[in-house]
Amino acid sequence: MGRAAKRRGQKGAAMVEFAIVLPLLLVLVFGIIEFGFLLYNRAMITNASREGARAGIVFQSPARTGEDPNQIRDVVEDYCADFLVTFGGPASVAVTVNPAPTTLAAGDPLTVTVVYPYSFLVIPNLVTDIFGTVNLTAVTVMRAE
Repeated sequence: MGRAAKRRGQKGAAMVEFAIVLPLLLVLVFGIIEFGFLLYNRAMITNASREGARAGIVFQSPARTGEDPNQIRDVVEDYCADFLVTFGGPASVAVTVNPAPTTLAAGDPLTVTVVYPYSFLVIPNLVTDIFGTVNLTAVTVMRAE
């Protein structure tokens, strides 16, 4: 076997090796991207829970009269709609406010819990079949002013 024939055989081997490694490389790269989106969205729901808690505990003059948990939910949902990465899907979050802001006295804690069912964006079918939907949760406790 001559040198030219041997080199042609090696070129074919390199193509086969690349074809075997490429899918694994792509899964790795897109997995890193997906994990980045997951961490970003986790940070955004944490910020949203802080924004909601802050909206509920701030002293207002005149005193709060008709404020209810729906106003805090609106603050959280608006924040999530603006900042969550969903690729055009709805940013449906579950917001729990405890206790109702109208019952707060100065120094009482207000807890805002945000749960976001994260559906994988880049490789959804593969990851969802393996891990299912991941619920990202953020809890913020602040004392009323």
